[in-house]
Amino acid sequence: MRILLTNDDGINAPGLYVLEKIAAQLSDDIWICAPSEEQSGAGHSLTLTRPVRMRQHAEKRFSVTGTPTDSVTMGLRKALPGPPDLILSGVNRGANLGDDVTYSGTVSAALEGALAGIRSIALSQVPSREDMGDGVDFAAAEAWGAKVLRPLLDQPFAPRTLVNVNFPALPADAIKGIRVVRQGFHDYARGSVVEGRDPRGFPYYWFGLHGIEHTLGHNTDLEAISEGYIAVTPLHLDLTHDASMQALAERFA
Repeated sequence: MRILLTNDDGINAPGLYVLEKIAAQLSDDIWICAPSEEQSGAGHSLTLTRPVRMRQHAEKRFSVTGTPTDSVTMGLRKALPGPPDLILSGVNRGANLGDDVTYSGTVSAALEGALAGIRSIALSQVPSREDMGDGVDFAAAEAWGAKVLRPLLDQPFAPRTLVNVNFPALPADAIKGIRVVRQGFHDYARGSVVEGRDPRGFPYYWFGLHGIEHTLGHNTDLEAISEGYIAVTPLHLDLTHDASMQALAERFA
């Protein structure tokens, strides 16, 4: 089985090395094509206004001067000798829960794989408040990653779908199990914009990640993580809101 690994934290991210360890338990044909620099929050963006360059670091290891979407595209079209059987994106340094998936480069890389008709899975490690930044502990993802992935290897995926996996911020032996749950909802109304001033006296703004209210619903990824479970969520690319179709159609009748 050929596996393509990618991420949005960059080619040198600790989570990518963790993903390599997980993938090595599933196959010995592992390829990597990831952004050369961190691309967190890049979403499903594609580089169109400048050239993209690819650098080979080892026989099956490449980096791309672009987004996670660029990395998957270059991996499929230029780096790999043929299509992979599986694309794994992550392990992200941080959660990709609820509405986060719309911003996430990690999830979007898996989304790009799904568009190409390849089984694709995104993996993210939820940090504790004490382990933000470079201190994120990936022990839960490393211990549980292969256990989560193996049942998915022969599970049929519907066309244009992917699976989003989040590991809670707990020691591996404290995790209660795995739940298949729906996507939850974040309330970003209390999100912050941090204002500062650079050395030349000009203001700058930094979007804060604090003050986000987690709206826990029954059987959601937010709820599963908060209760100590690994959250497994199937996602699809169809953003159509079917319930609104008839009402809108009547407006134009």
